[in-house]
This record gives sequence, C-alpha cells and structure tokens, in this order.
Amino acid sequence: MDKTSVIGILVGIAALGIGILLKGVSPEALINPAAFIIIFVGTAATVIIGFPTEVIKNIPKLFSIIFKEDKHYDVKKIIHMFVEWAEAARKEGILSLENRIDELDDSFLTSGIQLAVDGQSPEFIRDIMMEKVDAMENRHQQGISVFTQAGTYAPTLGVLGAVVGLIAALGNMGDIEALGHAISSAFIATLFGIFSGYVLWHPFANKLKEKSKKEVLVKEIMIEGILSITNGESPQLIKDKLGSYLSPAELKKMDQEDSYAQEEKE
Repeated sequence: MDKTSVIGILVGIAALGIGILLKGVSPEALINPAAFIIIFVGTAATVIIGFPTEVIKNIPKLFSIIFKEDKHYDVKKIIHMFVEWAEAARKEGILSLENRIDELDDSFLTSGIQLAVDGQSPEFIRDIMMEKVDAMENRHQQGISVFTQAGTYAPTLGVLGAVVGLIAALGNMGDIEALGHAISSAFIATLFGIFSGYVLWHPFANKLKEKSKKEVLVKEIMIEGILSITNGESPQLIKDKLGSYLSPAELKKMDQEDSYAQEEKE
C-alpha cells in the first residue's frame, strides 16, 4: 500500500475536522446527503460524460495504482544488471543474453533484449522501444485526465449545490431558524466541492503523474542499456552513462557500494 496516499487523505480529513471544531461548527453539519449527492454523484457524472467507456472501465485500476505501492524498480540494480550483461556479451557474444531472457519478469525489457539478440539495428530498437514508451505515456495521460477533470468540476458543482441550497432557503423566509439552517446547509455543498477537488482529485492526478514519470525514467534507462550493449560499449562506459540518471548522492552511494563489494571479493 502507498502509505503517502492514505496518510495524506487522513491528514486532510483531520485538518478539516479540527478546523470545523475550532470555528465552533458542529460536525453534524457535515451530514448532508443532498450536498453529498450533488458533489460526488455529480462529479462522477462529469467524468462519465467526458470520457469513453474504455477509460471509465479503468477507473478502479487507477485507484489501485494510487493506493498501491509502486512495483519496486531499483535503478542501481538495473545499472548493475546491464554492466553484467555487457561483460557477458563481450566474452560470449550478444547471443549469450538469450539465456537470460527467461529470468526477466518485465515484458518491456524482455522485448528489448530479444530485439538485440535477434540482431536488429540500434536505430530500429530505439524506435520500437520509444513507441512503446509513448503509448504507455498516452495511456497514463488518460488516467491523469480523469482526476484532473474531476478536480476541475467538483468545486463548480459546489457552487451549484450552494445555489440549490439558497433556493431552498429563500422558500423559508418566514422562519428565521429554518432560514439559517438552510443557508448553512447550502454552503456544505461548496465545502464538499472544494475539499474533494483540491484535497482528493487534483492530488490523485498529481500522484499518477509522478508515478508515470518514474516509470518512464526506468524505461529510458532500460533503452539506453540495451542500445549500449548492442553497440558493444564497455561495461564501465555503460555504468557511467546509466549512472547519469542518478542524483549525485545516489551515484556516490553506488560507487561506495561497488568499492566495498570489490574489496570483499579480494
């Protein structure tokens, strides 16, 4: 489970609840079925109208991605893997990597190595792999757009809910107590709209965007590693090239770990 998603939602709800109490508002005021329906069902309607069926069907999967921990990609391990493969390719030829394909559990990496083993040119491999990355980014963008749209329309629906509530309030002008209650209820819809838009939907879209960037980065590292092996580059050159994707601190840590491992072997 992605703890940051859960913690963020809980902190947001806690901030809202504490703020309401400090303002002297009764938490019971939030129990407003009409406002809930207008905001959340209305937001769902905007998404259903705005996207085709195949995108709507993927919404449960999008929630799973948001709340599920990323498939762990250790960039340092990927770099070490390509360094080892480069050494094997230099000693035994690139065809020797065919025996390692069955050990891989990443279809993207498997297809890239298979292209290299089949003797395809680096330009052809890059084109094919980048097309796959572009297609993946387009799929990710569709999911991001779902929550971006929800975050855009939820606050507006909050205004709609407030208008509906005020219409009801104006129907009770003769009863001051009922009028005050109706006006209070009217603005609960606005509260739900703003809260869901800026504490849930827009952050969800940003979470998907960041996870997409991370996956694209890993795919780019894999492509560069495959092309480097295809071009017959030395293991040290491959390590230096792929190491450029790491931060200076991560690169320094990797070099220290490699030095320590080398000393252990000696």
